[in-house]
Order: sequence, then C-alpha cells, then structure tokens
Amino acid sequence: MNKGKYIGLVLLTTLVMGLAFPVGKIGLSYAPPFFLMGIRFVLAGVILAIIVSKKPRSRPVGRKQWLQAAVVGLFQSAGVMGCAYYSMNWITSGESSIITCTNPLLVIVLGTLLTGAVYRKRQWLGVAVGFIGVVFTFGLHMGIQTGTFISFAGAVSFASATLLVKRWGSTFDMTVLAAYQMIAGGVVLFILSAISEHPYFIFSGTSVMILLWLVIMSSIVQFSVWFYLLRNGDPAKTSAFLFLVPLFGVLSSWVLLGEQIQWYVGVGGAFICVGIFLVNWEGSKNVASLNVEAAS
Repeated sequence: MNKGKYIGLVLLTTLVMGLAFPVGKIGLSYAPPFFLMGIRFVLAGVILAIIVSKKPRSRPVGRKQWLQAAVVGLFQSAGVMGCAYYSMNWITSGESSIITCTNPLLVIVLGTLLTGAVYRKRQWLGVAVGFIGVVFTFGLHMGIQTGTFISFAGAVSFASATLLVKRWGSTFDMTVLAAYQMIAGGVVLFILSAISEHPYFIFSGTSVMILLWLVIMSSIVQFSVWFYLLRNGDPAKTSAFLFLVPLFGVLSSWVLLGEQIQWYVGVGGAFICVGIFLVNWEGSKNVASLNVEAAS
C-alpha cells in the first residue's frame, strides 16, 4: 500500500471514530447505550454480510473461523464500545476517550509481552508523547473513578482485538470479518442490555439519521477500513494514529454540540502530531525494522 493511500485511509477512519463520540452522545437521548450499540452493530453487520455475500469467501469457514470472528467481535465491538459507553455513567465522554485511546501504548506493551514483537525506543517515546497530547486535548481533568477502570478495560479490549486481527486476519476477507464480528458483538450488547437496561428506542427524524450514521459510517465504513489497515500494515504504527481520535472528537463536538475549544486543544494536537511522527518515522536504513511478523 502506498503512503498516500495509507494516510488517507487512516485519517478517514480516525475522523469517523472521533465523530462517533458526539453523534453517540446525541443518540443516547433516544436509546440506552447497550441497546443503541446493539442495534448499530447488528444492523451494520447484517447489511455488510449481505453486501459481501457474492464474494468467494462470503462468510467464515469452519468452526475455527466462526469462533475467531466471534472472539474479535467480543473484544472489538462489544468490549470497546460497551466499556466506553458504560463508563460514562461515572466519567465524561472526554475522559472515556482519553483512556480508550491509550490503545496504541497497550498494543506495543501487549505485542512485546505476548507476541515477541520488537519496537524501537523512539516508538515507545512516540506513544508516550502522543498520550500526553491526548491528555492535553481534554485539559488535564482526569480522575480515578469506577468508570476509569471500566474504560481502561475497553482500551485493553481494543488492543487485544488489534493484535488478534493482525494474527488471524490473513485467513479472512477483511469485510467478511468486519461483518460477522459486528454481528457477534451486537448480540453480546443486546444480552447486556436485557440484563442491565430497560431497552427502548424513540423514533424521530433525528434518531433515525443518527442511527444511519452510526450503522453506515461509524460501523460499516470504519471497521472495513480499520481491519484492512491492520491486515496490511504494522498494528503499532496504525494504532498510533488513534491518538487523533480524541482530537477529532473535540473538533466535531465543537461543530455539532457547540462545545468550546480551549487553547490546550492546540497544544495537545501538536503533541499528538509529534507522537505519530516518532512512531511512524522509519529512520536510517541501517536501523533494524520492527519484528511485525511475530504478530502475524
């Protein structure tokens, strides 16, 4: 994949991820979180499964692939979004975004511990700088609460899903994996909703538009592009761009919700750009490349 295409796709998917926070916040006025996310993922998964039904490998093959798709859905769709939205009972959406977007650091840590991947010191520094930028973006207003731990569980789930997609993705068509993992994650979220919520959905022009955005852009487009990037690139480098998600979230909240942007957003954005550069900079030819094969 050439660099221009890679950068374009990664900016698209992180922008869509960032938009999901203010759009999802509006959507919570019309449905409880687990139920809303369940509708989103099941609808998106079914639609995408229909779209790819004419492909040669239009569905998982054998018990092993069905199980792999279900596990990815448990971590990627149910784990990440379930924890992110449930944590907002105790912390703000901004704080939840900060913690969820520690995923790049966790990908490098888990990749090192579990897969034997080797990363340069500069990349570790880049992840740390990017995380500082995320914290600056939201104004250093974080505290330790119950929701903090729940959101961190979502970040661990995100990192785990990233490594699993890189490990198993070569045996799947990426759009097929995206479809069936969303269905699996959506079913889990429906079960959580039945246990912990009183499910409802208020139909209106606004709520339908929000749901369509979450289904088409925030699910079908986002997951298809994200899984494609993970399969065809280094998961640590790709995940480093997730530091852009809170920045895009703040900007889109300003546009959609009228939330004020403070000076520290600019400082955070600068740190984020530096962090992404450090993680992705190739350096000189004689420096050893990442041992990404260990994660495949």
